[in-house]
Amino acid sequence: MPELLTEHGLLSLFLLSFCASTLIPLGSEWLLVALLLGGSNPLLTVVVASAGNSLGAITSYLIGIGGSRWLIEKILRINQQQQLRAQNWFNRYGSWALLFSWLPLVGDPLCLVAGTLRHSFGRFILLVAIGKTTRYSLVAILTLTGSNLI
Repeated sequence: MPELLTEHGLLSLFLLSFCASTLIPLGSEWLLVALLLGGSNPLLTVVVASAGNSLGAITSYLIGIGGSRWLIEKILRINQQQQLRAQNWFNRYGSWALLFSWLPLVGDPLCLVAGTLRHSFGRFILLVAIGKTTRYSLVAILTLTGSNLI
C-alpha cells in the first residue's frame, strides 16, 4: 500500500491529507516525510498537504452548519463528548482555538463546532490554514534537518 501512495506522490498526499482531516482517522505526515526523503520539492509538498488538510477541515465546518447527528457521529465519528470538549475550547479561547485544528482528537470537532456556531468562514479558513501549514512546515523542517545529519 505505501508503494502505491508514494508512486502517485503529491496526488496521494493531497487525498490522504484531506481524508485525515475528515472521514478516516489516520495520519498524513508519514507520506509527507517519505516524499521529502524521496526528493520532492519541500515547498510544494507542504502546500499540497496543507491544502488537502484545510479542505478536509472545511468539509467538517460545512457539515457542522448543516449536518445531521447521524452524519456527525456515524460518518465523522465525532461523539457528543468530543463535540462538548471542542465547544469548551472554542468558548475558552475563541476562534484562536482553530489554530489547533491539526491536533488529534480535538481538531476535527473544533472545525465542526465552528460550523455549528456559524463562525465567520473567512476567519475560520485563515486560522485553520495557518495552524495546518505550520504543522506540515515543522514536519518538513525536522525531516530535512534530520536527513542532513545522517
